[in-house]
Amino acid sequence: MIPIVSTLTLFQLASGDFLSLQIYKFFGAKSGKKVYIQSNLHGAEIVGNAVISQLIDFLITLDNTQLTGEIWLVPVCNPLAVNQRNHNFSTGRFNIYDSKNWNRIFWDYEKQHDNIEEFACTQIDLDIDTIKYNFSQKIKSSFDSLLEKINCPSSVQLTDKYRYKLQSLYLDADYVIDLHSHTGEGIEYLYCFRNREDSANLFLLNYGILFDEYDGDAFDESFIKPWLALEDALLKLTGEKIRFDIEAWTLELGTGMQMNPDSVSKGVRGIKNYLTQKGILEIQDLTQPETRSHQISFRSLSQIKKYWSPVGGMILSKAKLGTLVNQGDLLYEVLTFNKIGELPTTIHIYAEKTGLVYDISINNSLNEGEFVLATM
Repeated sequence: MIPIVSTLTLFQLASGDFLSLQIYKFFGAKSGKKVYIQSNLHGAEIVGNAVISQLIDFLITLDNTQLTGEIWLVPVCNPLAVNQRNHNFSTGRFNIYDSKNWNRIFWDYEKQHDNIEEFACTQIDLDIDTIKYNFSQKIKSSFDSLLEKINCPSSVQLTDKYRYKLQSLYLDADYVIDLHSHTGEGIEYLYCFRNREDSANLFLLNYGILFDEYDGDAFDESFIKPWLALEDALLKLTGEKIRFDIEAWTLELGTGMQMNPDSVSKGVRGIKNYLTQKGILEIQDLTQPETRSHQISFRSLSQIKKYWSPVGGMILSKAKLGTLVNQGDLLYEVLTFNKIGELPTTIHIYAEKTGLVYDISINNSLNEGEFVLATM
């Protein structure tokens, strides 16, 4: 199965050069769901590019009868960020034009329209497929209106143009997978929205963070948040729990600025299993034996605890990645030079609550208030 390869121009630089995306589109013999997979939205988080490369190599070996629907893959989805550098460190987490986190810039239909409950009232006598089609058309119509502002003489800033072009690729998708990693050292896990926990297990990862709070500005949130709001509105009106077959995932695959083979393997394995169980790929040999029994250990987003250094100094020791710490356990030690005529001091920081160390800064030199580690 050979993909259709297309190029989407993003914007032009002062030098006259253009930054673009390359999109690999695989179409099955039968129509069906659309899967959209991207990587490297944050510049230092490159591991997803290896995952996508291996998925492309795998899909090429298949016959189109083994694919129902379509799969779109977009590696290096943020070329501006991935090229950003400060000495040897890839610093492309934040947009240098406006200082915003590249994954907090996206257009959210629900924030622009407060009429979802009103729309739900007009749909309660319709079947779920018709409701899904009608709502997707409303989202698309609203999204298309953004182009008028982009094309007017005053235009819009780079961030708005970028998000419009990137979101235009997933607007008609059913399943969205955004591949990330940590900025520093980290474990593999995923972010999950409510009522999608069963599907989360299909990725075969050990840990997941369940959204109990979100603002809609992240890539996965902007895609699924309007659908969650519609589900809530229909439940309120009918008393029946309706779930659309719409899913969005962010997979966090290990450490930043690296393509760790184990992290890549976990990402590829999980995505293949997910696509098989969802009926996108019709290859029974891909079903992993633990699929039926696998259960992710979930933590709520509000349970995440981040630790910021209370002093400036140098980290002498810290808990290792993947360590389960109890409240009161020593988390890390900071050697601080006080500059007030006293000897250097070692500050001991203890865990405020029990949790798993899942994210650690790679820099052991800290200014006061800098991130050290996080527990879930």
